[in-house]
Amino acid sequence: MTVIDGTNLIVGRASTKIAQRLLKGEKIQIINSEKMVFTGTKKNLQEKYKERLDLNEKGNPRHGPKYSRMPERIVKRAVRGMLPWKKPTGRTAFKGFRAYIGVPEELKDSKTEQIKLAINKHEKGYLTVEDLSKNLGAKW
Repeated sequence: MTVIDGTNLIVGRASTKIAQRLLKGEKIQIINSEKMVFTGTKKNLQEKYKERLDLNEKGNPRHGPKYSRMPERIVKRAVRGMLPWKKPTGRTAFKGFRAYIGVPEELKDSKTEQIKLAINKHEKGYLTVEDLSKNLGAKW
């Protein structure tokens, strides 16, 4: 089992590397998923996710598409999008993935690692998952 610290990691780049490792059979847990970042302007990112939430209100809400406001679920959805979800290999690989807000008690003493290719080097032009989810109305 691998524990990855999500602080200052770009969501898209990290999720591709995580998906590759999940398909190889590795079990991965991300801590501090609310501190991961999306690159781009804040205005465009917030508009994009607000449009997705408005899709839930059309038609029957039970049928979807379903997009969450919580930060760990936003990260889980990004990783799921990188997996072959409609095939059994993708679904079984996704079962080995967990994302957490903050650091849970059972993972406090575990050794964490960072994905070097996914570290955010931008000084401006990014939005944290925490800020995005709070703007969407998430409460935790």
